[in-house]
Amino acid sequence: MYGLILLLHVFGAVIWAGGHIVLSVMILPEVMREKSPEKLLAFESKFEKIGMPALIVQIVTGVLLAKNLLPSFSQWLDFSNPLTHVVAAKLLLLALTLALAADAKLRVLPNFNAARLNDMAWHIIPVTLLSVLLIVAGVSFRTGWFY
Repeated sequence: MYGLILLLHVFGAVIWAGGHIVLSVMILPEVMREKSPEKLLAFESKFEKIGMPALIVQIVTGVLLAKNLLPSFSQWLDFSNPLTHVVAAKLLLLALTLALAADAKLRVLPNFNAARLNDMAWHIIPVTLLSVLLIVAGVSFRTGWFY
């Protein structure tokens, strides 16, 4: 069961991070150059159908994987354990991602137009960086980079 949960978690990361990398590196520069919020919205509406389920899969499987490493919730709060540092880092990165996503959804997108492209870029780029950092933190469970 562990292998299936890990595989689903990795698939979710590939979809979520990969989509945001494509958005940041390929779509966003073109959108900014052409001042075309329509292109950004077109990509977002397509990606959201696979990206949001991937994020949800990552959250659910991430909690299951963390419980596998640290079975008791009290262990998640025991910062004398180096594994707790990585779990906490991943939870912090997730919280920042969700905060940026909520801000974009509630504040930026309702009145989105060419004048708000910079505001949207200031959401897209950090979410992309956070998704890459989540992968790095996840890999560190195997490499020991951060503990």
